[in-house]
Amino acid sequence: MKGWRPGRIEDHGMIGDGETAALVHRDGTIDWLSMPRFDSEVCLAALLGTEENGGWWLGPKTKVVKTSRRYLDDTLVLETLVETRRGTAAILDFMPTHRGQAPDIVRIVEGRSGTVEMMSKLALRFDHGRTHPLVRTLSLREVVAIAGPNAVVLRFETEIVKGERCFDSRFTVRAGEQVAMTMTWFPSHEDPPEPVNPPLALRETCDFWRRWVGRINFDGAERDPVVRSLILLKSLVHRQTGGMLAAATASLPERTAGSRNWDYRFCWLRDATFTLQAFLRAGLKGEARAWIEWMRRAIAGEPTEVQPAYSIDGGRLALEWEADWLAGFGGAQPVRFGNAALGQCQLDVYGEVLDALSLATDAGMEAPPGHPVTHQLAEKLVRIWQQPDAGIWESRGPLRHHTYSKAMCWVAFDRAASLIEGEAPREAKRYRRLADRVRKQVLGNGFDESLNTFTRAYDDKALDAATLRLALVGFLDARDERMIGTVAAIERDLIRGGLVYRYSTDATDDGVGGEEGAFLAAGCWLAEVYHLQGRSDDARALLGRIGEAANDLGLLAEEAAPDGRMLGNIPQALSHVAFVNATMRLAGQSVQGGKRRP
Repeated sequence: MKGWRPGRIEDHGMIGDGETAALVHRDGTIDWLSMPRFDSEVCLAALLGTEENGGWWLGPKTKVVKTSRRYLDDTLVLETLVETRRGTAAILDFMPTHRGQAPDIVRIVEGRSGTVEMMSKLALRFDHGRTHPLVRTLSLREVVAIAGPNAVVLRFETEIVKGERCFDSRFTVRAGEQVAMTMTWFPSHEDPPEPVNPPLALRETCDFWRRWVGRINFDGAERDPVVRSLILLKSLVHRQTGGMLAAATASLPERTAGSRNWDYRFCWLRDATFTLQAFLRAGLKGEARAWIEWMRRAIAGEPTEVQPAYSIDGGRLALEWEADWLAGFGGAQPVRFGNAALGQCQLDVYGEVLDALSLATDAGMEAPPGHPVTHQLAEKLVRIWQQPDAGIWESRGPLRHHTYSKAMCWVAFDRAASLIEGEAPREAKRYRRLADRVRKQVLGNGFDESLNTFTRAYDDKALDAATLRLALVGFLDARDERMIGTVAAIERDLIRGGLVYRYSTDATDDGVGGEEGAFLAAGCWLAEVYHLQGRSDDARALLGRIGEAANDLGLLAEEAAPDGRMLGNIPQALSHVAFVNATMRLAGQSVQGGKRRP
């Protein structure tokens, strides 16, 4: 497949099994895969480079007349239909969810009509797309590839030919025939695991997803996009630990050929309350409980040393580095793995954690988290809340007194007081006094009376879409004149092309430079505020535009370009979570136990 390029971000669908995920291009190419975990090294990295960095191309040998694709109903099984002049075939791509061991990719080619000559070409490149494996042939249809600690076994129902730097296979399917191919990861010091039974794995995987979807409590008019979003969110939850990734990919650019390229294969505490609300609204208490338990483990030990994000197992180290051998998606450089934001000071995190614990308690999911943890978090914040921070957007520029961060300090003290007032009433009163003090400061310094809006930071005229959330966390009523003014200012300065930008890169020094696209989650927050202000028609119209930013498979990226192209990593958990929350709020589906939230 010489000269192949990954095209557009929206050309991709995702398959996954709760351990890792792969991206599948609309032409049938898998161009992104890390094994055995979401955050492991990448072994198919053509997405961020070229065919030389690894990919699995599968399609007809002859010219394709027409291509279409879909997920099988209420599943994460991707069907790509390819039509040639001589016949039509379907490619079914999925990752079995039932095996309980290292991940597999299963590709089944089904003949639907006529005769189709097919070709598979697999180039494995371990170590983030640069290392060729050692190959051991077990039979004509079974091959093992090894690189350091990693190994994969290929098992095809057709002959595997070791070509130049890749594995080739050619075969023909007729109507009613099937040819299956599997790739399974295993530790290189062990024997290959037992083979997958592709037809059985397909049935069991479809059954798994459909049973899970049956637990979702939502039958509104927007059921299909909500269910698709929840399936994608479920697929980003690590099935062993319960942690949810921000996205399945790394370094997809937030600007075409730009430098805003980040690794999102981590779990952000920033998303804690948003995610919990979405799961609880949908009736998915098991996922909500697993997320809370993951969060409590992640901050365990010294809760005072809370990080903005962690690895999926709660680990704290994630050094950021650049892979200079990868050309970048569309030439976007640098290609980054790891994330330096994990070491930043972001004060809003304390509010997110305590708000999530409070929400879980209010929903009857568990007993209060206990005085020591709440006390330690709150006491750390007592010492540092007046310091500047990097803010929710993880600025790499100068630290500032960000308005949203300070408002979330109010949330932290307010929720801490509620959590401990039964067993420590004196401390609870102290935290409430602190909350009042923080609130007074935010209203005095974070609201610009001349502009009639909350601003990004104290002594700053720039706007920030995060301040919309002040109406969603109970800091101010959405109908308060200051929130009405903030909405009007954001409509004036941060909406372009009908979508919301999180801030103006011209007016904000975020230490990165360059423009970015509209931030889809911010649009969902505005839709929620519209609804709370009695502007439900505007809310529905805005959510409709956000829905149009999804691709044909229902995936949302982090951002959207002015021309409608996707920008940033996919599928973006925060975008899907915000869409679910806003859509369910408009449908009248509230969060059980949301005592301190509108």
